[in-house]
Amino acid sequence: MSSWIYEVAYALFFIFPAYVANAVPVLLGGGRAIDGGRKMPDGKLIFGSHKTVRGFAAGILAGTLTGAAQSTVLQSGVLRDVGFPFPFNLWLGFMISMGALIGDLAHSFAKRRIGIAEGAPLPVADQLDFVVGAVLFSLFVSPPPLLTVFIIFVITLPVHLLTNLLAYVVGVKRTPW
Repeated sequence: MSSWIYEVAYALFFIFPAYVANAVPVLLGGGRAIDGGRKMPDGKLIFGSHKTVRGFAAGILAGTLTGAAQSTVLQSGVLRDVGFPFPFNLWLGFMISMGALIGDLAHSFAKRRIGIAEGAPLPVADQLDFVVGAVLFSLFVSPPPLLTVFIIFVITLPVHLLTNLLAYVVGVKRTPW
């Protein structure tokens, strides 16, 4: 396998639980807001109504299960010849998923503080918030190589924009971002 194809495949494999954890709340979210509708002293919501308990829990579960499936595949030897140089396991899948959703919550918190309404775009930050959290949380378990982190950031921008556009076209999202 070509070196650059290997590096891209490795980066996508590593970050895939975060992609799943970030997408699932759009499909399975709704219900009670994480912040319960409470506001900060500035009068603005803490996170907003789009960040729900059900979406957060579903995202963590789906991302963790994705990590478990990846671990099973790696341990089965199916990808033996690929030779990914990290021990992917349930704990790493959980931490990447948790980091992705905490990164998204931190981003929502920051957007509310600077007066950006729920659902309003903040380009680049909207696409990378979950990846920043996922990479930071992964450092506690299995830090990815810097090249992998770079590839993840470069690939995530177009992937996130395209998947959001697709979700909008099929009616899952109200906005194309």
